[in-house]
Amino acid sequence: MAAVVALPAAAAAPSTMAFEVVGDAIPVALTAEPGDPVRGRAVVAGRQVGTCVLCHAGPFPEERVPATIAPDLHGVGDRLSAGQIRLRLVDSRLVNAETVMPAYYSLDGLVRVGAAWRGRTVLTAQQIEDAVAFLSTLKEE
Repeated sequence: MAAVVALPAAAAAPSTMAFEVVGDAIPVALTAEPGDPVRGRAVVAGRQVGTCVLCHAGPFPEERVPATIAPDLHGVGDRLSAGQIRLRLVDSRLVNAETVMPAYYSLDGLVRVGAAWRGRTVLTAQQIEDAVAFLSTLKEE
């Protein structure tokens, strides 16, 4: 079976925005439009877009069996800044090279990419910002 190599970021769809990593964060938003926490909840808790709930537990009462593969999202807004959350969503390999979390907004270094996803990021820049806005609201109770 031949490995499929993803297109480099420079050849990605024009909607891919440049970003700068500062320390362990991307402090500047990817879009001019602020993130919307309501749309962000749909990205994070839904099983159609971000599918975060497949690995992360969190304040999602609709999930009957909480996931346990990845860190719990309860209180993530207290533990991480918006920039730190953004970096983890964009490409968590920049924080932990051994992570199994998908790079939601990066094409760099991907080697096994399905035909439908070649040259495309999993989430758009606005979906990243919406997810950051939602996750930033998750505070310890």
